[in-house]
Amino acid sequence: MPLRRQLLNILSDGAFHSGEALGRQLDVSRMAVWKHIRALRQLAIPLEVVKGKGYRLPHAVELLDSDMIESGVSPTTRKQLAVVETLLEVDSTNSRLRRAALEGAASGTVCVAELQHAGRGRHNRQWVSPFAANLYLSLLWRSADGATGLGGLSLATGIAIVRCLESFGVKSAGLKWPNDVLVDGAKLAGILIDVAGESTGPCAVIIGIGINVSMPQDAAAGIDQRWTDLSSLTGRQRFPRNRLAAGVLDAVFAAIGEFAQSGMEPFLEEWRRLDIAEGRQVDLHLASEVIPGTACGIDSAGALLLDTATGRRRFASGEVSLRVAP
Repeated sequence: MPLRRQLLNILSDGAFHSGEALGRQLDVSRMAVWKHIRALRQLAIPLEVVKGKGYRLPHAVELLDSDMIESGVSPTTRKQLAVVETLLEVDSTNSRLRRAALEGAASGTVCVAELQHAGRGRHNRQWVSPFAANLYLSLLWRSADGATGLGGLSLATGIAIVRCLESFGVKSAGLKWPNDVLVDGAKLAGILIDVAGESTGPCAVIIGIGINVSMPQDAAAGIDQRWTDLSSLTGRQRFPRNRLAAGVLDAVFAAIGEFAQSGMEPFLEEWRRLDIAEGRQVDLHLASEVIPGTACGIDSAGALLLDTATGRRRFASGEVSLRVAP
């Protein structure tokens, strides 16, 4: 295990540890400890340094652990997992897996990270990704059916996330087409689907999932919409992120299996139950125009149906964004 990860494991209890004590535990000098602390702080990891006390994280955290995640999934999921890669930092987990996919990584490869420097949502919007606060997870799935048949995958993934969250006591989550999980109008999670390969042949699908777990208020200052997190919703200050990652993988792998076999059909009734936009006034933002109308649910392929001034229209996900009237 890299020394910096060992150092963070020790500091994850939120207590002060002196440089001398850390040096003994890691079998390095106090100067080496300080150099690693400085390097970690340069990564925007909020380590506190107090003379006479030592070093600490502001509060206890549960760091992500590949072994804990793999041991926490169901036997069925374990058979489909290739590897769970746990990173301290990354540009984005989706970008990491896209590169790995192009280099031949196996279907079922998973990447999770404590910190993203360039986390992104749809339309290349920033996904705020502070250290050890949330869940940043991407899954590589290789499909033989081509990109054209994946139109409803983000919807099926959203349903999978809600199923998982319900098992953790979050009973009021809903879905906003095509990729947002909300609770009482505040965003809790998002999905980003990247595809590399042929439109009608084999392709690599990267399913990116971000879930707010314990979002620090200062880190969220740049978020331009209402948000919430699991700690606020459940009252659990130290949320079990490894169990959450395992639960997400169980739910998403199960949903992928359903989707690959039957498309959106198994998900339609559940989507209608969770759809927060159906029957409401919305604005659909396209690249060059905004279309107002009334959301009328989705069709059998997962496309949005919208009653507009010129009649009912159908929209695939693509580069569109939905805004629901208050």
